[in-house]
Amino acid sequence: MATDGESISMSLAVATCVAMALFYVLILYVPTVILRLPSASSYTEFMIRRFICAAICTVASLVFTAFILPIKSWEASYILGVYGIRKDHLWQGVVYPLLLTSLVYAGSLVLKLLFLLESWKENGGGCSSFNYIRSFFQTIPASVLTSASNVSVWRNFIVAPVTEELVFRSCMIPLLLCAGFRINTAIFLCPVLFSLAHLNHFREMYIRHNRSYLRASLIVGLQLGYTVIFGAYASFLFIRTGHLAAPLFAHIFCNYMGLPVLYANGKGLVSAAFLGGVVGFVLLLFPLTKPLMYNDSTNDCPCWLGYCLWN
Repeated sequence: MATDGESISMSLAVATCVAMALFYVLILYVPTVILRLPSASSYTEFMIRRFICAAICTVASLVFTAFILPIKSWEASYILGVYGIRKDHLWQGVVYPLLLTSLVYAGSLVLKLLFLLESWKENGGGCSSFNYIRSFFQTIPASVLTSASNVSVWRNFIVAPVTEELVFRSCMIPLLLCAGFRINTAIFLCPVLFSLAHLNHFREMYIRHNRSYLRASLIVGLQLGYTVIFGAYASFLFIRTGHLAAPLFAHIFCNYMGLPVLYANGKGLVSAAFLGGVVGFVLLLFPLTKPLMYNDSTNDCPCWLGYCLWN
């Protein structure tokens, strides 16, 4: 482990980040390739195996990173602080990044609102709509229970966001910054590794779903492009706020919303909302992520890292 105040080499930081990215993908194939377990009998069993593998990889990455970083103290508050797991300024770390992220989905949100209004008109408005709304809220408990037992919900909104943000943000970014990489370099290097960790989707598209080579390449290429963009944004949020909650909840929200809606036939308001949202996002990107809004220190970002490692 590096001693107090001592930085780590750039080559070690990069090699560690690459190793963690590869480990995150390769461990998914341990049950069948190395342990020689029989193929999963159901999709649920298949995903549970992957959940366990992702959890093992995440814990191993966190422990290994802790031994490499020049952490001053082994107290839980210090170590968790390096990973961006903090209680202070928590609501700011959740609310402001979510508001910022939602601006990109202004078109999607407007489209959902228009569909809701159309449904309201079809139901005749007034009492009929009130009954419809009441019926909707009555189905929420059953929907929650159904979602809790849905393995895809766990994958998209819990396991994947938590493990990916811990490995690709909490572990990698402190390593790169402590190695002397510039903030901009760290912001764009992590997403490259983040996107490479999704290359296994090509195998699933090509083999499991019987897609053609060209179609699988196009689908995965689009996914990789999206993950690079989102990964850069998530890294930006993590560095600016020092909170894991910021990229984590943005990740969950983006998984729920999917790709932003740019336009809809016969609904120009959707396109206008999307453009307005993008303009608002660009204008508020830095004001809503000022480090002083998320930290007590007056130092420049990433102030949480300097505090945890060298104070």
